[in-house]
Amino acid sequence: MTVLLAIDSSTDSLAIALTGPGETRLFEGSGGPKASAQVVPECLRLLGEAGLTLADVDAIAFGRGPGAFTGLRTACSVAQGLALGASKPVLPLDSLMLVAEDARLQAGEIDGPLWVAMDARMDEIYAAQYRFEQGRWRALREPALYAADALVECWGRPAAVAGSALRVFPQLGEIARTWSEEASRARALASLAQQAYALDSLLDAAQAQPLYVRDKVALTTAERMAIGAKA
Repeated sequence: MTVLLAIDSSTDSLAIALTGPGETRLFEGSGGPKASAQVVPECLRLLGEAGLTLADVDAIAFGRGPGAFTGLRTACSVAQGLALGASKPVLPLDSLMLVAEDARLQAGEIDGPLWVAMDARMDEIYAAQYRFEQGRWRALREPALYAADALVECWGRPAAVAGSALRVFPQLGEIARTWSEEASRARALASLAQQAYALDSLLDAAQAQPLYVRDKVALTTAERMAIGAKA
């Protein structure tokens, strides 16, 4: 059986999944600053409990984004480092698609398109639209950054939406089916990694990169000084 190690720290939580012979092992914990210190020890712990080493892993998957800047860099750099050290390929995963997969696993089945809307902070939303067909997710609208009003204008009256933005932005309106809470991000991570491996979405570890959809996350010192001078 294929052995896959998967890591995601694109949100406030850290999720790790190991799928191997006859079993799936999961870890879920706090993300943010704690993720970088936890991720390697937890990966090695899961491997050890399964009686495996990195040499037994077929590929290392990671949540590439969109999501928290530091979290994306953590997952990508750890996956890349482990993969390079063990001469393994990587599998970049759409972090919003993880939310879609979690909703599907909760629902059992989702007919038609599903929007994912995640709180991106700074009064903005990461959103994308997907459809599950033939055993995998297909992106109908690729991940992008929206203001709440712009997203409502874009999606009209969606039948199904998943994601944390539902809890933060009441202006998103009434929606027939919603999943505002994730049941298990790690379980969704394991499932999505298997889907990506089946599609042969492997990359050389040197090609691993995060996906940023927010062009600007902070002002430079010079820009802050320029604004202060005009005030």
